[in-house]
Amino acid sequence: MSKSISYTQGTPDFGPAAFSVLPETAFAQAIAEITQWEGYAPSPLFSLPSLAQEVGVGAILYKHEGPRFGLGSFKALGGAYAALRVLQREVSRRIGDEVSLSDIREGHYADQVDNITLASATDGNHGRSLAWGCQRFGAPCKIYIHAEVSQGREQAMQELGAEVIRIDGDYDASVEMCRREAEAAGWFVVSDTSWPGYSEPPRDVMAGYGVMTHEIFNDLESPPTHVFLQAGVGGMAAAVAASLRQHWKDEAPKICIVEPELAACLFESAKQRQAASVEIGEETIMAGLSCGVPSPMAWEILSSECSHFLTISDDLIAPTMRRLAHPLGNDPAIEAGESGVAGLAAVIEASKDPHLCSELGLTPDSRILLIGSEGVTDPEIYAQIMEDS
Repeated sequence: MSKSISYTQGTPDFGPAAFSVLPETAFAQAIAEITQWEGYAPSPLFSLPSLAQEVGVGAILYKHEGPRFGLGSFKALGGAYAALRVLQREVSRRIGDEVSLSDIREGHYADQVDNITLASATDGNHGRSLAWGCQRFGAPCKIYIHAEVSQGREQAMQELGAEVIRIDGDYDASVEMCRREAEAAGWFVVSDTSWPGYSEPPRDVMAGYGVMTHEIFNDLESPPTHVFLQAGVGGMAAAVAASLRQHWKDEAPKICIVEPELAACLFESAKQRQAASVEIGEETIMAGLSCGVPSPMAWEILSSECSHFLTISDDLIAPTMRRLAHPLGNDPAIEAGESGVAGLAAVIEASKDPHLCSELGLTPDSRILLIGSEGVTDPEIYAQIMEDS
């Protein structure tokens, strides 16, 4: 097997987690709200027939999240929606009466919202979504980033009105500092990862991601055979897996998780058969996936739904980005970010290994769905990767 990819099997039981952790009603509420937002438009689902032929499968479908609300990634669907839900709950508590999401969105309680500070830790995209949501809804926003987050991503959040606090250490350290300082100051954390006693905002974040699968269901008449989902703490992957199971039930596709080998907490969890953390010794180029601690809520779904967990090396990312930007045949040109291509990079590398193809069930009839989770979220990094070709 290639040194650039490794795998371990999952132990899916297709139990109730896909329905109980993220109920269909949560997805439905998020979809109904987000599709009303100014600037909403479905993101494109591209077919890549030339690449599929090269890889040796029947079809490759790439859901490109780069255009999403002008923010560059799928995260626009999660952080901003969770922020709205936090504001709705807190304003309702303060005034002693139930207010609606549209009440908050339309500014009917602007004076209350102005006194509710929202905070989160981020590698970039989630914080950008939260800052954007806070700017739209009128709430103060504080974002914690770690030492390796690029200046470009920091500036993007500042331009949306967020106060950005850079710390020493990695992503998981920024999560912990955000938790401590928010608790001391009375701020409300809007995180995309859960922990004991903290589940509502992460559930709302994941529910927001259901907009992607809602659009996919509108585009596809039949389910794909495989879905390769890149993962950090696992929130997006779990949301997509749950939604696919709810919609297609027994015909739901095989779910394969892809992580950087430098930050493979879900891979390790699959090996240990329980949620497990890993130390981040070196930062991966896949900045949005650099997480050493899985979300317990996400792991509950993924452990039930995923057939395989794969890790890939950083050296696969730049060639995959360039392959999308400069396609062969009639495939569309796609500008994709470092984290967004991880699933596709795993598919391309796996196709070179007959044993791994057999293990994953990849055949000339396979139809593969990929979530291209980010576009160009840091133009400077993207330009450098393109120049290096």
